[in-house]
Amino acid sequence: MNKFEALGLGEAIIKAVNDMGFETPSEVQEKAIPVLLDEDTDIVALAQTGTGKTAAFGFPLIEKVDSTSRITQGLILSPTRELCLQITNELKNYSKFIPQLRTVAIYGGASIHEQSKEIKRGAQIIVATPGRMQDMINRKMVDISNIGYCILDEADEMLNMGFYEDINAILSHTPDDKSTWLFSATMPREVATIAKRFMHNPVEITVGHKNTGSKNVSHEYYVVNSRDRYAALKRLADANPDIFSVIFCRTKRDTQKVAENLIQDGYNAAALHGDLSQNQRDLVMKSFRKRQIQMLVATDVAARGIDVDDITHVINYQLPDEIETYTHRSGRTGRAGKSGVSMVIVSKSELRKIKTVERIIKKSFEKKEIPSGEEICQVQLFHLASDIGKAEINHEIDSYLPSINEVLEDFSKEELIKKFFSVEFSRFHNYYKKAKDLNAVGGDDRRDDSRRNGSTRYFINVGEKDGFDWMTLKDFLKETLDLGRDAVSRVDVKESFSFFNTDVEHQQKILDIFEEYTLDGRNVNVEISKDSGRNRGGRRRKGGANGGGFKGSRRSDGFKPKGRNRNDSQRGSASSNNRRDKRKRSDRR
Repeated sequence: MNKFEALGLGEAIIKAVNDMGFETPSEVQEKAIPVLLDEDTDIVALAQTGTGKTAAFGFPLIEKVDSTSRITQGLILSPTRELCLQITNELKNYSKFIPQLRTVAIYGGASIHEQSKEIKRGAQIIVATPGRMQDMINRKMVDISNIGYCILDEADEMLNMGFYEDINAILSHTPDDKSTWLFSATMPREVATIAKRFMHNPVEITVGHKNTGSKNVSHEYYVVNSRDRYAALKRLADANPDIFSVIFCRTKRDTQKVAENLIQDGYNAAALHGDLSQNQRDLVMKSFRKRQIQMLVATDVAARGIDVDDITHVINYQLPDEIETYTHRSGRTGRAGKSGVSMVIVSKSELRKIKTVERIIKKSFEKKEIPSGEEICQVQLFHLASDIGKAEINHEIDSYLPSINEVLEDFSKEELIKKFFSVEFSRFHNYYKKAKDLNAVGGDDRRDDSRRNGSTRYFINVGEKDGFDWMTLKDFLKETLDLGRDAVSRVDVKESFSFFNTDVEHQQKILDIFEEYTLDGRNVNVEISKDSGRNRGGRRRKGGANGGGFKGSRRSDGFKPKGRNRNDSQRGSASSNNRRDKRKRSDRR
């Protein structure tokens, strides 16, 4: 007997379950499905990505809707179009033996009028992204006034992306007596707030502990100098020849840059972020699922739709700003009972953040060394030998063997092995034979504030004329310097130049980074300020020491940093936070 039958599911779903080869329900399914089938209640279910949450709410929802009625009875909100399509496809598979039941996906990047036509044909279940759903409600293209069930999937991610107002507006169009099912991987304060506001005495189901990571994932971190981050990434890839990975970056710009560099260096890589069209994203994901792409570089938002069970590694090229996001990242691997590895590349100044992540996910990180060139050569050599040993013989070459044997008859077996491996292996050996040690030297830099010994003030030749205000300049410096969230302070933006402070210990690193730094082909110059900056007029630099600074009110290359208009700098803190959230949502897709 299939163990799903014991949960109380109907014959049609059990038939679909058997057809898909499911035999044993996951923990979240065992806990949630009986409750949702037996009661009309609100529920908060906390479980990691990859634990079967879609079936946990999908099976009961299919059981409860009336497939003979064309009225929309169930609404599922999800953060991204990829996840929206994934949920829709899974629900269609679950209900394939209930022909009258229709599930329709609503998401941006596709024709809103075609989606409206699909709904008018009858859709008992709608799966939607919040933005497109709100748009269709405003246009009166959809009616959710009679739904009995509303599911918020990946609720923490939706709120993290800034969809609270959209969710609030959408739920205001639904009946008060509906059942609300909230599924989330983590339980930050924002999720608790929405549960309190929109739900009535919800049943809480927790798989594992709140905000913990998957037990099938091991966590490692590698400490490198910031300038060696990309070189470290390549070594980690080369040290794991069978790697099938997702690499996470904080911004779209970094995502695209890292992917382009990997492709240029000969890796099977691609970028996944919000600037891609829907067709481009579909092509990338199709190639990734077929393993034609070995390294998928993605932003956190774009990666929400990745549903691939065989990912071996998650690599955090940069740690996320929100620590809870790390749980979502690491949940991409170690799925369906398989083991996985989550790697983090950090600079010494970020080591304190590792401790914070450990505390939240209740898992310990293992500090590891970036492999040396010699170690990588050894790994690659034995991997090549293993591949040869496992290769199937192509007997179509049999007719050529006499000629081949004649060419090679003067060589011993050992000489032939050496020659063959030299041909295949020389690329790695030549690249790594003089490779430097990438591991950052020095002790544990997880220091406390008592070790600070003053700060340094710097002059930088960019300002308001280049589109910067204090917030966007601080964001640019934090991202470029990679010193941690609070390392940059006292940012003071003038018309054509600016000032900022960091701890004195970062002084040499900052000067090194900006020694030959260019942004879109233009030089950015930084030097230690001799005074507070009050008397440093525009005479200090005209276009920078190398004549390539940002001179004039508009740059010829059209670069303009994202963020607030400089005339907004005196507005209230609430509007500032709102703009910051919008900028973060835009740049991290």
